[in-house]
Amino acid sequence: MKPISKSIPKRDHLTKANGSAMYVCDYPTEDVLFGKLLRSGVPKANILNVKLPGLPEGYHYIDKNDVPGTNQVAIVLKDTPVFAESTVEHIGDPIGMIVGPNEHEVNRLLNETKIEYKELEPVFDVKKSDVVFFDYNYEKGDIEKAFIEADKIFEEEFETGLQEHMYLETNGLIADYSNGKIHIHGSIQCPYFVHDAVVHAMGIKHEDVSVAQDTMGGGFGGKEDHPSVMACQAAVAAYKLKKSVRIIYDRKEDVEATSKRHPSFCHYKVAVKDNHITGMQINVLYDAGAYTTLSPVVLQRGIIGACGIYNVPNLKVHGQARKTNTVPSGAFRGFGAPQTFFAVEMMMTHIAKDLGIDPVEFKLKHVSKQGELTSTSGKFHEPVPIPSMIDRVIKASDYYKKKEKYEKSTRLKSTHTKRYRRGIGLSAVYHGGGFTGNGERDLIKAVVKLKKDPIGNVEILTAITDMGQGINTVFAKIVSQELNLPIDRIIINYPDTSKVPNSGPTVASRSVMIVGELLRKAAAKLKEDWIDGREQIIEEHYKHPEFLIPFDLSTFYGDAYPSYSWAVNAVEVEIDTYTGCIDVIGAWGSFDVGTPIDENIVIGQMEGGFLQSIGYGMMEKMTAVNGRIRNNTFSDYIIPTAVDVPNMHVMLHVEDYSHGPYGAKGAGELPHVGGAPAVIDAIQNALGVTLNKTPFLAEDVMDVLRRQKSNG
Repeated sequence: MKPISKSIPKRDHLTKANGSAMYVCDYPTEDVLFGKLLRSGVPKANILNVKLPGLPEGYHYIDKNDVPGTNQVAIVLKDTPVFAESTVEHIGDPIGMIVGPNEHEVNRLLNETKIEYKELEPVFDVKKSDVVFFDYNYEKGDIEKAFIEADKIFEEEFETGLQEHMYLETNGLIADYSNGKIHIHGSIQCPYFVHDAVVHAMGIKHEDVSVAQDTMGGGFGGKEDHPSVMACQAAVAAYKLKKSVRIIYDRKEDVEATSKRHPSFCHYKVAVKDNHITGMQINVLYDAGAYTTLSPVVLQRGIIGACGIYNVPNLKVHGQARKTNTVPSGAFRGFGAPQTFFAVEMMMTHIAKDLGIDPVEFKLKHVSKQGELTSTSGKFHEPVPIPSMIDRVIKASDYYKKKEKYEKSTRLKSTHTKRYRRGIGLSAVYHGGGFTGNGERDLIKAVVKLKKDPIGNVEILTAITDMGQGINTVFAKIVSQELNLPIDRIIINYPDTSKVPNSGPTVASRSVMIVGELLRKAAAKLKEDWIDGREQIIEEHYKHPEFLIPFDLSTFYGDAYPSYSWAVNAVEVEIDTYTGCIDVIGAWGSFDVGTPIDENIVIGQMEGGFLQSIGYGMMEKMTAVNGRIRNNTFSDYIIPTAVDVPNMHVMLHVEDYSHGPYGAKGAGELPHVGGAPAVIDAIQNALGVTLNKTPFLAEDVMDVLRRQKSNG
């Protein structure tokens, strides 16, 4: 490891430990109005009437008629209303808001409000939806020739479900209006996204809106789009009433109303000749829910990664995101990749088993190499370290010895009378860092600043937010290292759009790789131009790497990402055949995120994301009945905890990225991609079956065991 990788205490540890950190719910509520949303109780309907109870003095009802600008929330498109117009499209769709000085009274008034509907026929099955939000296609090679010449053709479909973020802190923010200006602050992942949405909805000047981040209790993508919706609603109320308005969700509302990971169906048709894959035809279908939110970019990343880490010479990929009358789907760590990587990893394993080839050997035979073409006819410009990472994980987990032992046991008839069965599985994945294609160059256009005061302290000015992942610590280390200044001379605060430039959103594993490198360059300039006793400001703008093959979104041709982070995961499970319960008894991961700027922070991110991904594979089943989410609390939506994986072993493999700070690449999303296919592989090996869905729960285990028993 490089010297910069040596870990230091995180910037926010002390304030969080001593209780002085200010979350949005910690701000005084004196002279602040409480806002609660009136939400649809049906999945699709025309709104006929809203019957309000008598509103006491000081209490107000806010709806679409109060929006001074445009009743639209600007996300990617502008189809999400601030408040419903004449129809509702999902249970939880906001129709209006009751605002007043006493929260309990606001809740009482909300509960007594009645909505008259003319109910319409909803669509819950994405396969039956005829509303296609987004439709993408791309090809490489000659897929028809591959199928004509194939020795064998394999076809399977894979299904993934909803996943809830379950951050510890729910969504919340406060809108202030004074002197013709609106200020928003709260649990906000992307301040400039919120800023632009409020400007659009309010119809006011950019300089009349400011958005600041408070201390956050997690995000995982769940606070990328929804704060824009909340902020517009709060801003409308604050503008109308000329007072501060506070909206903070309870857990039930947060789970029911905010975006989820897209459920998916992925159909694979694969050509094999001479035991080698020659072509894949892939159809990807994502359930977008009621509005488009971030579905286009989620789908883009999903279909770009649809053939996984493998060199497939002939490829045809079709992806759609369709509408259903359910809560909108949006961003979640991994951002569309976990769905298709789950599918392709399982597909590769199933083909290998059918051909009588060890799945790991089969995967290694197909792994892309440096210099070869990507799925979109770009190029893997940097090393692909998967073979050495697989070797390390296999040795650390004792993979082959366990696999042979467990598979031998599974094949014996006597095993079916034993209570416990074990299995071990393995996956290999990547995650592309930064915005897809030319997004960083053409859409984001990131800017950072460094401000040196006369006594030599340096303040970092960037819009990137620390949600607990440690980015403020990492940025301070980069600037400190480049300037050769003590780290206590580096100042970094939570961003406020009135004070920091737009360096882009905190998404897409771009914070360290893109913005961190801009800060390093700015620090190098400041060091060169340093003048004692004088205030100095250095500004740095993003420049697209010249080595990249230009990306064309209309054809999905070129370099989709400048660099790739890599991961190999192995998971070992024990299944109790009396109860169906699945215990993870070991998990091993090798992760290449380039140079870790702080080793402990990176390891923590890898452990947390890996565990989230395991939960996606075997625990986190979210059930919606007629469009209504049923498990909406920590009691009935089960996520993994530290006791669920008692033995987790994270290893860091380092392949430097030439355009990242000190060789760093994207990190945050990578560990959520490979855990689910690894744990499902382990479960199918333990049960001796072929599995095609995630999550796979104890109930599913019991179904398999009943079928095995009935079949003798």
